[in-house]
Amino acid sequence: MMSLSSLGHILLRLAVTLIFGTRSQAFRSSVIANPTLSINNIPFSTRAHWMRVANAALADIKSPCPASAFATVIVNHSAAGLGELVCIGVNSAMTTGNPTMHGEMAAIQNCTSIMTDPDGPFKFTPSRAEAAFTELSLYTNAESCPMCASAIRWSGFREYIYGTSIDSLIEQGWDQIRVPSISIFGQSFDLPTQARLLGGVLTNETDPLFFWRFNPDFPCPTGCARIAGTCEPST
Repeated sequence: MMSLSSLGHILLRLAVTLIFGTRSQAFRSSVIANPTLSINNIPFSTRAHWMRVANAALADIKSPCPASAFATVIVNHSAAGLGELVCIGVNSAMTTGNPTMHGEMAAIQNCTSIMTDPDGPFKFTPSRAEAAFTELSLYTNAESCPMCASAIRWSGFREYIYGTSIDSLIEQGWDQIRVPSISIFGQSFDLPTQARLLGGVLTNETDPLFFWRFNPDFPCPTGCARIAGTCEPST
């Protein structure tokens, strides 16, 4: 007959196994590849170029320190050289009144319009435009919210690349729905397409676009200065 002491040791080992085994599995499932690697034969220098193009798209907001500096570019990497820019999108919720018009949603909408424009460079039918997303890569300077990450998966993008993480945004005071993109990807395996997820690209340049917003001690973006506690254009 098993003693209470032996049973206690067995239960303790089982508890340790369950706790640390679960943590280990959670860690393995949350790992994203080192962004400096050459993924899908695309070097980091090319990734950095397109992330900078996304950041530069913020100029459309007409401020060097926009309150919501979320921007996205969609790229065709099958084109020669660095690839071909298909479209750009920036967060326009405040200018349109549409709370779902995040940078990613705006970019997808813009790409659809460009690809189906009968006078545009592609002149795709709607069905061809929808299929074309599986050939494209989406770059966004901050990790997508679950709405946008789901839209990325529904669109069937070949790749999804982001800069600043949701965790970093939350730590810096941003309102976020706390579902990381990797969780959306992990629950979308029934979709007919798969996508490569790559995060943390050029965070030394994307983080400063967001970290000043709620932190009065964080430096303002270039071209801005602290006025009444917030960053405003200095010119």
